[in-house]
Amino acid sequence: MVNAKSFLEAAKKRVNRIEETQMGVIEEAAKLLAERINKGGVIHIYGSGHSACFAMEMSCRAGGLVPMHRIYNQDLVLKGAYTHEEFIDGKFERREGVADTFWGLYNIQKEDAFIIVSNSGRNGLILDMALKAKEMGLPVIAVTSMEHTQSVESRHSCGKRLFELGDLVIDNCGPTGDALLEVEDLPMKVCSISSITGAYIAQALTAEIYQQLVDYGQVPPVLISYNVAGADEHNQKILEAYEGRWNS
Repeated sequence: MVNAKSFLEAAKKRVNRIEETQMGVIEEAAKLLAERINKGGVIHIYGSGHSACFAMEMSCRAGGLVPMHRIYNQDLVLKGAYTHEEFIDGKFERREGVADTFWGLYNIQKEDAFIIVSNSGRNGLILDMALKAKEMGLPVIAVTSMEHTQSVESRHSCGKRLFELGDLVIDNCGPTGDALLEVEDLPMKVCSISSITGAYIAQALTAEIYQQLVDYGQVPPVLISYNVAGADEHNQKILEAYEGRWNS
């Protein structure tokens, strides 16, 4: 039966699987990312489609770390690199050759690192960004569904999928096709899970990175909700240290 209870039970199983199987690599990834931040680096986070939710989860929000820069597909239009008509093409995320354009929009430096997120790990935009980061010598943390990505072929001319390019790979423990619940006598499933497991992974990374920075002797640059007294002054001070980097 498909209902709220069946979804919550299925979702809990996927989150529990992350805790059971992925905590070691999450801790390892957080250590790598904290080292980069400690050296003045910024973490660039990129996902296309609904994987963009992962970047939103880690950047520019209360309780989050400042040096987390969301790379947003819409920037390609907002900054004049592509027209709106080109962008709304339903197959835009399958394109190759966009990474260099992205690179020209942001202030990416040698101390930085990337988190790249894709459930299938097969499309051109995602793989372009991972290849470009590797070419520039920057580490890539890949977040993907290993069940899904190993069941499909790459759509990029390199022939690789995201997990094959990541320095570290975090499995979001989602199923092929993302949807969880079987529908009786019908070929599809309902209720996706990658945004939920992605949020869990994103906040787990935030917590681990925070503690790593404390261990380095830093006072980690954490944003306070702008709806809390004193937040404006606190946030402005820590944002200024990354001006032109996290929001360029």
